[in-house]
Amino acid sequence: MTPTLRLAWARPAQEWVEATPLGNGRIGAMAFGGAVARIQVNDATIWSGHPDGPADALDDLIARGAGPARLAEVRAAIDAEDLRRAEALLMSFQGPYSQEFLPFVDLALDTRGAVVAPDRAARVLDLDQAHLTEDLHVDGVAVTRRTYVSAPAGCLVVAYTADSPVLDVDLRLSSPLREAGRDTTPTRLTLDVLAPVDGAPAHEPSVEPPHRYLDGDGFDHFATAALAVESDGTHGSDGDTLRVRGASRLLIALSTSSRAALWWADPDGASWRTSSREEIREHARSTAAAALRRTASELFTEHLADVRDHASGARFAIGGRRGGTWDVDTDVLHGDDEPLRVTVLAEYGRYLLAASSRTGGPAANLQGVWNEQLRPPWSSNYTININTQMNYWPAPVVGLDHAIEPLTALVRRMARTGSDVATRLYGARGWVAHHNSDLWGWSLPVGMGHGGPSWAMWMMGGVWLTHNLWDRYEFSGDRDLLADTVWPLMRGAALFCLDWLVDDPATGGLRTIPSTSPENLYVGRDGAPEAIGVSTTTDLALIRALFERSRTAIEVLGADDPLDAELAAALDRLPRLEAGPDGRLREWSTDVADVDPHHRHLSPLVALYPLDLIDPARAPGLAEAARRFLDGRGPGAMGWSWAWKVALRARLGDAAQARGLLLEAFTAFDRDHRRLAPVDGSEWGGLLPNLFSTHPPFQIDGSYGFTAAIAEMLVQSHGGRIRLLPALPTAWPDGQVTGLRARGGREVDLTWRGGVLDRAVIRDLTGTAHRITVEHGGQERELDLPPHGEVTLPSA
Repeated sequence: MTPTLRLAWARPAQEWVEATPLGNGRIGAMAFGGAVARIQVNDATIWSGHPDGPADALDDLIARGAGPARLAEVRAAIDAEDLRRAEALLMSFQGPYSQEFLPFVDLALDTRGAVVAPDRAARVLDLDQAHLTEDLHVDGVAVTRRTYVSAPAGCLVVAYTADSPVLDVDLRLSSPLREAGRDTTPTRLTLDVLAPVDGAPAHEPSVEPPHRYLDGDGFDHFATAALAVESDGTHGSDGDTLRVRGASRLLIALSTSSRAALWWADPDGASWRTSSREEIREHARSTAAAALRRTASELFTEHLADVRDHASGARFAIGGRRGGTWDVDTDVLHGDDEPLRVTVLAEYGRYLLAASSRTGGPAANLQGVWNEQLRPPWSSNYTININTQMNYWPAPVVGLDHAIEPLTALVRRMARTGSDVATRLYGARGWVAHHNSDLWGWSLPVGMGHGGPSWAMWMMGGVWLTHNLWDRYEFSGDRDLLADTVWPLMRGAALFCLDWLVDDPATGGLRTIPSTSPENLYVGRDGAPEAIGVSTTTDLALIRALFERSRTAIEVLGADDPLDAELAAALDRLPRLEAGPDGRLREWSTDVADVDPHHRHLSPLVALYPLDLIDPARAPGLAEAARRFLDGRGPGAMGWSWAWKVALRARLGDAAQARGLLLEAFTAFDRDHRRLAPVDGSEWGGLLPNLFSTHPPFQIDGSYGFTAAIAEMLVQSHGGRIRLLPALPTAWPDGQVTGLRARGGREVDLTWRGGVLDRAVIRDLTGTAHRITVEHGGQERELDLPPHGEVTLPSA
């Protein structure tokens, strides 16, 4: 059997950013390890807020005068070049902030008399099998503790085994949220909590109280953590502590349940309204109890099979080395084997996405499914002007099909709330979402009436997310997925864009107004920083790609859709992408200077990646304009910006520059991770001791983005061709990757030696015959790919 890829830490974690992440999409756990061990637990449905929050906030905005009439005033002010008035009017469109993803419970495990085994790593995380192993000693007796989060069992599982009955373990549960009751028996701990029905982000310190709990009628934001144990020792309880004594084996299962989870599963159903607290509590208890009706071996075998079938994805072996145990500090953060380090970075992002996003649960947020702070940075929400999109860039590429569904579910909820926002706020059809969202499908602008327009007043967040859904279709080739899921959401976004576009009296074309380029500013006529303009490149790229893909969807589905004629007419009138006088791709519709020439956002380059409006092979002039834009922005900044720059360089075929950015991003972060760095990117981030990407603060999008970017360096499939090794650095002469996906429902395995392709196998996953174009080393070949068959390169 091929050895699995394992990451090792020499000592137990002292801080959260050193802890080991585990998860099954719904439950996230950060395991600190050691004799007195902390496992910090999140539940993906534990957010502040409530289901009626988005509708209530919209009602309030409309009551305060926001709406289509005021939008007309905004547009008139922009045309009159009165940007101060336009900005003041736009502030009335800002609602409160979206809600916060919250920590849930802590599990404390005191293994009395234990020490970390000498000459062994304190913690070893298996990325392929998704479990953490620790070797302890109690009075010289070997003890093994295995921790994982099982999707089939729906539980965090901790399994101890010892060579003799030396295990004395104390277990406790606590929560930073408002506790609503607890129950302790010799074999069970149950902790009830209440989540707040409103929360304000940490960057709004004047909001009091920062968390509002409901006292009285309304949404009962109730949740439970239930822990059960089984062992061959004796059990007892003392206050809030469960005690196990004299055991040689101990099996622990922790399950969670919440009213919000009932809502997420069925927003239109009655269960989330009618279920009692006892029913919610009993669900958690019965799930934990059911897990313990199986042996530790049975649970683990079930977990391994599930990971293999649902959470594996592509495998990277850049440099030829992959399997084995690699010390995070010496081999990865400070190692000198560059291909191995890149392999680990790619594999870690794959592992983290599979652990934090899973069919049936909420989507991965700014911190995946891991957060210990009551007021996390930017609420640990869904920031949808790049960050949530980047979270899911690797999913279709590395074949994590089960990880993508939660994003679709989130977009569906945004489309529901966003249809009312489109109608009542803008007088438009379809649906709209802006800069932020949350568990409840928030789609309004945020900012509380004083948020910066450069980030708050951007109407394309939902449009961009539909392109993630389109990628899900394109990489799978699943026509039913397109018809039933992707196209209805794209159609609603396209309807909004058709109505958002208005006539441009100067050109006779169409324009977006107001328009911003997240989160950048330009120098206005009076020298002051400005955010508001007309028809930024970002808007135009996202809309053009949406309209073109919508027309393709109508064609693929064979639909007689009257929308097609509207889309065709609008496409003819949309401004084209173009370079400015400096040779760089335009960001703004007029020739203006950036306030920050090295701004961390690369918004216009969405046209290059992840979209394919700029294809270097077919539009070399625009590709060169994109390259000059990227050159002007300079080297890295923080995790997500680094990752995007690597992917952009890969799309351009700039292998050396992509590699250089990756090496920058490998920097071990050695400053105070608690101090939030300026958001302007003036202080670069790096990798934390547990390999999380950080600004600081920690944001997981960089970890996911690096996986997508490294995959883009090895295989590309835009523009109707599959490109093999399009941006392979000379420093990676040998390697292998298996299971990468290509658009059209194909799977690719690659091996290269001495910097050139040794062997490639391309498989069809759709059951349909295709003629495919494959490019490598500047040469193209046309090949016939049979249904569920494969072709091999080089071939005789």
